[in-house]
Amino acid sequence: MIEQQVDITTKDGATTTFIVHPERDGPHPVILFYMDAPAIREELRDMARRFASAGYYVMLPNLYYRAGVMELGPLSPDPNDPSRQKMMDLMYGLTIAMVMDDTDSLVAYADLDPAADAKRIGTVGYCMSGQHAINAAARHSARVKAAASIYGTYLVTDKADSPHLAARKSKAELYFACAEIDRWAPLEMVEELGQSLDSDPDVRAEVELYPGVEHGFAFPQRGAYDKTAAERHWERLNALFRRNLG
Repeated sequence: MIEQQVDITTKDGATTTFIVHPERDGPHPVILFYMDAPAIREELRDMARRFASAGYYVMLPNLYYRAGVMELGPLSPDPNDPSRQKMMDLMYGLTIAMVMDDTDSLVAYADLDPAADAKRIGTVGYCMSGQHAINAAARHSARVKAAASIYGTYLVTDKADSPHLAARKSKAELYFACAEIDRWAPLEMVEELGQSLDSDPDVRAEVELYPGVEHGFAFPQRGAYDKTAAERHWERLNALFRRNLG
């Protein structure tokens, strides 16, 4: 495997991005891997490596670069702890529009790397970035062939870039993995999302509910980690990307 960390110039500065891909048999289809709210950490780099081991050129950008933050370190479980408040402030300081500008820069970088095949792109976002993965599929509809939101937040909103609306602008196959216990995406929202997507025959999407698990179930270092559900999500993602990216 080949790993590198590069600063990719963006509209608002530069995002430090972890890139990993196989050493042989390139160029490789690109996976844009959007971080969750607790920021870049080795746990996410390990997940990027797992994607790459299946034959992909994986880009994991730091989305908090505008605030000068790269890693947050350990977070207290206490919601009132300053470390957790800082995370929430960073998360709410991001907009989908900002991340889409960053996405444009990531795609442009991949276009120039002979190890990457940026005509075949998959996107995946966890937690706050589920909406980013789906919006990227709409933004780059000619390139993004598959997109996945894993316990994504704000799946149905009254904004024009709500994931349930962005899905209609995408040509990709979409996958939404939703935890049964999730205050960020309650069951009513998941049901509304499913009904909305099912009502449009042009949308290729699956909304799958993971019973009995909590938001964060796929992260090995999280208290909500559930090995069975986590491995199911890897199975679904591998199949999604294999079908659409090769």
